[in-house]
Amino acid sequence: MAIPGSTAMPRVALIRQRFSHDRIDDVAGTIRRAIASSGVAGRLRPGARIALTAGSRGVSHIQEIIAATVAALRDLGAEPFLVPAMGSHGGATAEGQREVLAGYGIDEASVGAPVHATMQVVEIGRTPQGVPVYMDRHAFEADGVLVCGRVKAHTAFKAPIESGLCKMLAVGLGKQRGAETMHAAGLAQTIPQAAAVALAGGKVVLGLAIVENGADEPYRIVAVAPEQFHQADRELLELSNAFLPRIPFDHLDVLVVDWIGKNISGSGMDANVIGMWRRLGGERRPDYRRIVARDVTPESHGNAIGIGWADFTTRRLVDAIDFDAMYMNCLTANAPDVARIPITLPTDRAAIEAAIKTSAATDDVRLARIHSTLRLEEFYVAEALLPEVAQNPSLEVIQPPAPMQFDPQGRLGPPFVTK
Repeated sequence: MAIPGSTAMPRVALIRQRFSHDRIDDVAGTIRRAIASSGVAGRLRPGARIALTAGSRGVSHIQEIIAATVAALRDLGAEPFLVPAMGSHGGATAEGQREVLAGYGIDEASVGAPVHATMQVVEIGRTPQGVPVYMDRHAFEADGVLVCGRVKAHTAFKAPIESGLCKMLAVGLGKQRGAETMHAAGLAQTIPQAAAVALAGGKVVLGLAIVENGADEPYRIVAVAPEQFHQADRELLELSNAFLPRIPFDHLDVLVVDWIGKNISGSGMDANVIGMWRRLGGERRPDYRRIVARDVTPESHGNAIGIGWADFTTRRLVDAIDFDAMYMNCLTANAPDVARIPITLPTDRAAIEAAIKTSAATDDVRLARIHSTLRLEEFYVAEALLPEVAQNPSLEVIQPPAPMQFDPQGRLGPPFVTK
């Protein structure tokens, strides 16, 4: 399809954004020491069956984290097994949730513990507002539950407690039924209350909270006693927010996003990066006038939730969508807007041309191209942005401006250097 009128493509330079690279080098050793010194041994009888949560987010080193946690529990004489704690993800089927974990390299052979997947839940209590709280049946029937989760800003609300141990309890372990109930009742208030109900039942024996740095590497891993879940979530969220990577421009005419996906963000694209106003309304800051989404990650298994925040996309991405999985996710989250299909064009070139043409940009188009909203250490910017790059001490040009590269089929290249 030809875009009416002439649309000049800007030359782009590859730049690097400097983040702190302070990180945990010995992930497995850190986990085993944290669990050994946590006091959890006193809560476990020999041979205790412990349900270990495994979520659907793209947590860095997640296979190593799960395997080390399994080993640490075995060191204490427990018998761990894994339960998918991911609400409605994986198409809200047990097999689909197994496949999500397998896509992260998590199965019995790789982590040393079986995966017990079910969508069946048990109601374990109600919040003060009468909202029912559910728990995965396998977890409920276990001798104990170890909640493993990353603490990070949520993409749909702002509160002292967002994504973390409490959310894994309230939403992840609640499976589809619990996730739908929590979203309908309002996540900001209900997550802490539902987590308190789950903790009061005495089933949870320990939490393992993970904070990543701006380069998506493990920065802190903390063993958390059940009575400290809420406090740890609040404190670690502040730490995580200090590392949250962002695009260092308040205004762009066009943002090209190479990858959306569930392993990138629960919303496919992180609204904290592209603008929370897209979800919550309010001030348009940052103001990225047009967004082009090029592809959905293989790890998403066709769940392209977040596509609704793009203005243009490719036929390639739309053809890869599993609509049943995406619709189940957005209906559970009560967020139909994130599943709307934008203008779909046959090639990357056509989608980017249309975005530029409709952005009301001048000849000096302000365009950036990122790998995803999760990986922002290296990305491309149009020449119009280079004066701002030069003035920002955290940015450096690593490849000089050059024409955007398209193959004969109109596909954009080259791939990013970053992982």
